[in-house]
Amino acid sequence: MNQNLFQKNSIKDYVFITLGVSLVVIGVYFFKFPNNFSIGGVTGVAIILSRLLGPAISSGTIVLVMNLILLLLGYLILGKSFGNRTAYGSILLSVSLRILEVLFPLEKPLTTEPMLELMFAVLLPALGTAILFNIGASTGGTDIIAMILKKYTNIDIGRSLLISDFLFTIMTFLVFDLTTGFFSILGLLLKSTLVDTIIENLNLNKYFTIICENPKPICDYILHNIHRSATIFDAKGAFADKDKKIILAVMNQYQAVHLRKFIKQVDPDAFILITNTSEIIGRGFRS
Repeated sequence: MNQNLFQKNSIKDYVFITLGVSLVVIGVYFFKFPNNFSIGGVTGVAIILSRLLGPAISSGTIVLVMNLILLLLGYLILGKSFGNRTAYGSILLSVSLRILEVLFPLEKPLTTEPMLELMFAVLLPALGTAILFNIGASTGGTDIIAMILKKYTNIDIGRSLLISDFLFTIMTFLVFDLTTGFFSILGLLLKSTLVDTIIENLNLNKYFTIICENPKPICDYILHNIHRSATIFDAKGAFADKDKKIILAVMNQYQAVHLRKFIKQVDPDAFILITNTSEIIGRGFRS
C-alpha cells in the first residue's frame, strides 16, 4: 500500500516537473533569448556567452554544460533525491531548448513590444520555477545555488535567486546596450518577487478559529463532509461571561467556502476568524 502510494506520488511529481520545465522553456526560448534579456540564471549566462563566442556554440549547449557542473554540486550538498529530480529537469530544459533551436530558429523577437515580451519572459519561467521549487525540484543552474543558500541560511528562495543571479544580470550592461541591461534588471527584480508569491499561493490554505456554544454539528460537518479534522478546547466569553468552545481547523480554499456557508446556516451567532496560511506541516498537508 505504502509502496503504491510512493510510486503514485513520484509519478505526480515528475508530471509537475515536466509542466514546470515546459513553462520555463517557452518563456526562455520565445521571449528571453530573442530579446537578450539576461535575467540571471544559466540561461542568462548562455545569452551573454553566445554573444561573446558567436554562433559556434549554441545557447542550449552552454546551458547543458553549465547545468551538468552545477548538478554535480547539487548531488553532493543537497542529496540524492534533489539530484534525481533536478537531473531530470535540467536535462529536459537543455534538450528542449536545443530542439526548439532546430525546429523554430528565431532571428528576431516575436513582436515589436519589448515590455510585453519581458512580461512573458518573466511570468512563464517564474511560474514554472515556483512549481518546481514547491516539490523540491529545479531546472538546475543557479537554482541549485539558490537552494543551497536556502538550506544553510534564513534567506527566502526569492532573495536567494536575487543574490545568485544579480552579478550575471549586471554583465548585460557590458555586453549589450543600456536598454537591454535595464530591461534585464527589471525582469530580475520581478522574477525574484514573483517566485515567492506564486509558491505561497500554490500552498494557500484557510485557518479557521470558530467560537461557538455547540461545536458538534460544525465538527461533524468538518469530519464527514469536507473530510478534515479539527481541534476543540474550552473558553469563556469576556463580555457575556458564558462558556464557549473554540474550534480550530485548516482546509483548502474550496472547502473553506462550504464550511463558512454551513456555519452561518446552523449557528448564525458563531464568531469566525479566517486567516490565510501557506505553511502547514502535518498529516494531510506537508510532511
